[in-house]
Amino acid sequence: MRNGSGYLVALGALSAAPLLLGAAPAAQGQDGADVRVTISGLRSQAGVVRACMTTQPGRFPQCRGDGTSFRVVVPAGEARVLDFGTVPAGRYAIALLHDENGNGKADRAVSMIPLEGYGFSRDAKVRMGPPRFEEAAFVVGGRPVRQAIHMRYML
Repeated sequence: MRNGSGYLVALGALSAAPLLLGAAPAAQGQDGADVRVTISGLRSQAGVVRACMTTQPGRFPQCRGDGTSFRVVVPAGEARVLDFGTVPAGRYAIALLHDENGNGKADRAVSMIPLEGYGFSRDAKVRMGPPRFEEAAFVVGGRPVRQAIHMRYML
């Protein structure tokens, strides 16, 4: 698990259960590219921002059980740009969680309403749950990828 700032991290869950714990760093191949995310709309500098990037539609947005996913975690006060580093070519989707209390999970009211912020690549919208992988997916090829994600808060 790696980011451009040198943080080695393990993400908590974007749902009530913990996220994966140990993805290997990306191989830097000629078909890969640097992936960076610019974050806007954080409501506070409390806690951390946790990010997960996966190629597997069935593992999105939590990345649970995805040993090939990429993760970044940074203090919320420093979370303006997240750098996943160079990743292999492919189709990816990113999910962000503003874990304000740092407990490693997405806190919810009445088991459903998120109490903490979230966001998705391509700034995919949330309707009656998280967006589908296809709504957040983007392609990584030979050129650097830049995504802008606006954090959303229900409460």
